Amino acid sequence: MNSLPEFNYLRPATAADAVRMHAANPASHYIAGGTDLMPNIRRGLVTIGAAIDLGAITELADIVEQADTLRIGSGVTLARIAAHPAVQARLPAIAQGALSVAGPTHRAGATLGGNLCLDTRCNYYNQSEAWRAGNNYCMKRDGEGCRVAKKSKRCYAAFCGDVAPALIALGAEVEILGAEGVRRQTLPELYRDDGMKWLTLASGELLLAVRVPLDDAWVSAYEKVRMRGAIDFPLAGVAVALRREKGVLTGLRIACTGVASQPLAIDGLDAVLGKPLDDASLALISEQADLANRSMKTTLVDVLYRRGVSLVLAKRLTQRLWDAAA
Repeated sequence: MNSLPEFNYLRPATAADAVRMHAANPASHYIAGGTDLMPNIRRGLVTIGAAIDLGAITELADIVEQADTLRIGSGVTLARIAAHPAVQARLPAIAQGALSVAGPTHRAGATLGGNLCLDTRCNYYNQSEAWRAGNNYCMKRDGEGCRVAKKSKRCYAAFCGDVAPALIALGAEVEILGAEGVRRQTLPELYRDDGMKWLTLASGELLLAVRVPLDDAWVSAYEKVRMRGAIDFPLAGVAVALRREKGVLTGLRIACTGVASQPLAIDGLDAVLGKPLDDASLALISEQADLANRSMKTTLVDVLYRRGVSLVLAKRLTQRLWDAAA
């Protein structure tokens, strides 16, 4: 692994200061835990002129429970999120997603904002400089074409964050600070399906917090499949949020990670609402999950396996939550 290049180090006291520092240093990057950014800098995947350390900004580190919303600052560590009583009791999919990230030492430093803004991944990209040079690079860094889809004009590197699908299934919004002030948008609007430009954030915009509705009528869960039982990114991950009332489904949201360049909400699930969960409903869920899946050869594992895994997880979690909500 390469040594770190030289870069300036900036440590703002407030989020507004951080945005101003970025405007004055366009080649800078925000950094919190650094569990993804620092390895990418070492590998030559990221060029950095300055690191803007967000660790001293206390406003990013709060978890505030209101009457019907939990607001989680982007600087809150994944370990804190996974251990928070309100998250465990009322938003278990988020706790499960946070707890499934990497290992304990990673989660102690890695933050919510970092996991939501995680760089997309591909077997042809996440390699050393020597490996990439010997394999003619790829369009995401230094090359001209996509090695996964050779005739493609876009990059198919996959988004592999674990917390995003849980938040999407639970209807979360994000707060974003830029030069024009604070704005809100739904979490899916933070992403686009492009491995090189997967975030819709404008240059210098800073993710402040996530706002998650607190509605105990919904039950939720997240599960992923990976090569090893710990550390690894998901080959596929699925979050489900479900509402059951009087023996019928009255709400169902399913979101996936690892299967596209953005975390995906599965469409077309309204057809199962107002009915009990039966074999026909599970077949439709499987069909819609298959339609949403955009897995490409971005890992060493076969694409068909990853597609099949996401369908199984979607059906299994839905059935489990349905039974638990009886």
